[in-house]
Amino acid sequence: MWQKAKLHRKPKILICPLDWGIGHATRDVPIIRELLGQGADVVIGAGNRPLAFLKKEFPGLTFIDFPGYDVEYPSGKNMILKMAASTPKILKKIKEENRFLDKLIDELKPDAVISDNRFGLWTKRVPSVFITHQIMIKGPAFLEPLLYKINLSYISKYDECWIPDFENGNSLTGDLSHKYPLPENSFFIGPLSRFADNTGEAETFRTDNNYKSDILVMLSGPEPQRTILEEIILKHIEALDLKSVFLKGKTEENIRPISKGRIKFFSHLESDELKKYLLNTDMVITRAGYSTIMDIAALGKKAILIPTPGQTEQEYIAKRFFEKAIYYSIEQDKFNLQTAMNEVVIFTGLKRTYDNSVLKERIAALLNRC
Repeated sequence: MWQKAKLHRKPKILICPLDWGIGHATRDVPIIRELLGQGADVVIGAGNRPLAFLKKEFPGLTFIDFPGYDVEYPSGKNMILKMAASTPKILKKIKEENRFLDKLIDELKPDAVISDNRFGLWTKRVPSVFITHQIMIKGPAFLEPLLYKINLSYISKYDECWIPDFENGNSLTGDLSHKYPLPENSFFIGPLSRFADNTGEAETFRTDNNYKSDILVMLSGPEPQRTILEEIILKHIEALDLKSVFLKGKTEENIRPISKGRIKFFSHLESDELKKYLLNTDMVITRAGYSTIMDIAALGKKAILIPTPGQTEQEYIAKRFFEKAIYYSIEQDKFNLQTAMNEVVIFTGLKRTYDNSVLKERIAALLNRC
């Protein structure tokens, strides 16, 4: 049975993003804001770069260093083989984080748990929510039905599953959340972006020449692929002598900029500053991660997408938007910036207005159950 929150205190909500890159942490920003807005006491459990990112976004909150899966990407394209070899380790980590959560509930006494794609954070002691945009996991066609069933077996352990996408029309995820039947506990909450708020400021930001650039590069994701892409893009930008802003995606480092020629390097930028740079750039170069897509679509930016080699979800998203002539995409080992800039002109980009009304409803319902 769930433990009811004591009436004299705020409901305490533990939220934990997956630690593969910082995308899960960035899309949790509007969730954390809404929890705080509805009077919750938020505790964040995270590790590595997601932990460093969220500490900078919400310095006044309580943080717990939550063990991650410690998955490394291969340096080549053999992602499926790498993930298959890592499966025993991942399954072990899922069991470990479930035991860790059980101890944490004894010590922290949260009234609910929100897991962003961490499979082991289900519990019957308090309400639990699972956030994912992948009801089906992309893989070889013959494996997809099995992966879907395995995914559902984990999702069903949670009280609710929140899907950050549009339910009808204008879907950003395509097959990932619309191909197979949905779990019975699922709710589409609309896309999530840390940039979807304060849209009235956009025009002011656009006219600020202090933030102007020809190209803005946003790097993210596990190593060694993050560094490999950094070296590839940097070589092309230096050759073309473009005025560029280069975000390394290293949230744990100092954000003080370093300039080299016409390139300004940041290890990381907090959301308000990044929004200004995004609104004042002509083009974004980035991975094809779903959280990034939600962010650039919220601001209506054009982009060149470079999916992480072998990461089937990103390859699917990049191909889908390329075929719709929305975002230009190119494989990492074929990247040529001059060619990309010549071809990207026929791609429309995407501008979406996000409505957090369903998110507000689900959070209100969650807090009422605490």
